[in-house]
Amino acid sequence: MRFPLSLTRSMTSYLLRQRLSGRQRFPLVLMLEPLHACNLSCAGCGRIREYADTMHLRLSVERCLAAADECGAPIVSVCGGEPLIYPEIVTLVESLIQRRKHVYLCTNGSLLAEKLRGFRPSSRLLLNIHLDGMETTHDRMVNRPGVFAAAVRGILDAKTAGFNVCTNTTIYKDTDMHEIAVLFDYLYELGVDGFLVSPAFGYSSVCDSDPKEASRIFMTRNEVHKKFREAESLLRRFRLTASPIYMEFLQGRRRLDCAAWANPTYNVRGWRGPCYLLGDAHYETYQELVDATDWNRLGPGGDARCEHCLVHCGFEPSATLVAHKGVRDLVRMALWQMS
Repeated sequence: MRFPLSLTRSMTSYLLRQRLSGRQRFPLVLMLEPLHACNLSCAGCGRIREYADTMHLRLSVERCLAAADECGAPIVSVCGGEPLIYPEIVTLVESLIQRRKHVYLCTNGSLLAEKLRGFRPSSRLLLNIHLDGMETTHDRMVNRPGVFAAAVRGILDAKTAGFNVCTNTTIYKDTDMHEIAVLFDYLYELGVDGFLVSPAFGYSSVCDSDPKEASRIFMTRNEVHKKFREAESLLRRFRLTASPIYMEFLQGRRRLDCAAWANPTYNVRGWRGPCYLLGDAHYETYQELVDATDWNRLGPGGDARCEHCLVHCGFEPSATLVAHKGVRDLVRMALWQMS
């Protein structure tokens, strides 16, 4: 199975309850950022630019858990920043699991081998390590030598200890997709359970500071479609955790509307709005975020800043929701999950 049975069961029952209650908008994944500090400075990261004045701050475990309870999403993606430098990360993850949340711990992997012994394997915990290429390429993208090797050590230790591990790879304008195929073959040999891919496109926090550099590394919507169509046969043989509906969207073969409301973000400033990438305001409560945002204006054809957005956390929920509306897509997604 692509995902643990407990996750599939939890998500299916959650979606059914929301439908039966008549709710039109409801959260699927909470993007929880307990801090924005990081031990790296990656080329595509917007947080180190947007939150420069709050890098020294972090949420308490109590505030993190309160946000998870308030939001109610069945999945919590613990990100940042680098969550493994959050001092209470083990307590936070264990507390979320005790609340029967499914936790994606998103890390650059450089500290994983060092921090791993504090965690316990669980079907509700997935370690998500970011790798953008083989060693030379990845270390160049994160501006530090040795990060790839450290992440690989962490992956090996995690698999030996019985953890579920997947990787997240950002595809840039100059990414060699044949190198990505080599990377996935290598990671498969290490025992990695699945591979997530997401396109690098320009958005305000990374483009405004250096437009020339941004145009060199980020893609337009049409460039994303072209790159993923050309790489379709290469990627097909790998155990991708990006759904087939989302992949068709990346290839330009299917239309999806933005469902940014399904993946709300909470950090040291509060509930970030309107979405994970656009930080126009921060709200004290989740309900304030929902009520204050004109969701119909987001997405291509609405807000101009969304023109090239194909972000996984905005459109993968759309794919999930679309699949549950039609029998054909529902069966297709079920077969994909079982494969």
